[in-house]
Amino acid sequence: MVVLSYTIIPVLAVAVGSAAAAAWRPGPRLVSAMQHLAAGVVFAAAATEILPQVKHGSDPLPTLAGGVAGVVVMLGLKSFESRFRGPAALLTAIGIDILIDGVVLGLAFIAGAKAGLLLTVALTLEVVFLGMTLTSELVEKAASRARGVLTVTLLSMLLPVGALIAGPVATLSPVLIASFLSFGLMALLYLVTEELLSEAHEQPDTPWVSAMFFVGFLALLALEEVMQ
Repeated sequence: MVVLSYTIIPVLAVAVGSAAAAAWRPGPRLVSAMQHLAAGVVFAAAATEILPQVKHGSDPLPTLAGGVAGVVVMLGLKSFESRFRGPAALLTAIGIDILIDGVVLGLAFIAGAKAGLLLTVALTLEVVFLGMTLTSELVEKAASRARGVLTVTLLSMLLPVGALIAGPVATLSPVLIASFLSFGLMALLYLVTEELLSEAHEQPDTPWVSAMFFVGFLALLALEEVMQ
């Protein structure tokens, strides 16, 4: 599958970002800027590539059902994260998050090659930040740097697993494909609003940090125009 070759990009990026985080921890403003940038790129990919595919679905009921399922799954994941603490719970929650990212990426390639490529760019930024954050926390909890990097890199392999899970969706009817794309759209919107931006605003904020959201958004729009 073409999508599997593209998942190598974010997996390698996670490994590099994790190694960098093990050696040097970025400051809070830089972290917030990275989160804003990733949020802008993911939001642009969702708005320009996934949303149009969902809007063109022929039956609103399956589309609505897919969207509701996406909201329920993401809120369920948030509830899990709030109830359980400790390294095992953290690794499980992030592992599920990366798996869902892989599923969404696989669904994007079903929507079209351009949608898949743009979402690869968006999710690469997101999982790099996720990997850096997790590595920093693991190293702080007395894990060796090498073990932290290895753990995060192995966890990133759930991305291609998720992409494989989405593969059979391509054989379904257009109505059901639109339903799954609606699920993916809700997952991406949750990622932007409830994770990236929510966590970003916990850090010191300045106009240039907030502007990074729009930099990411406009950068992906420009990339989309170049690809046409």
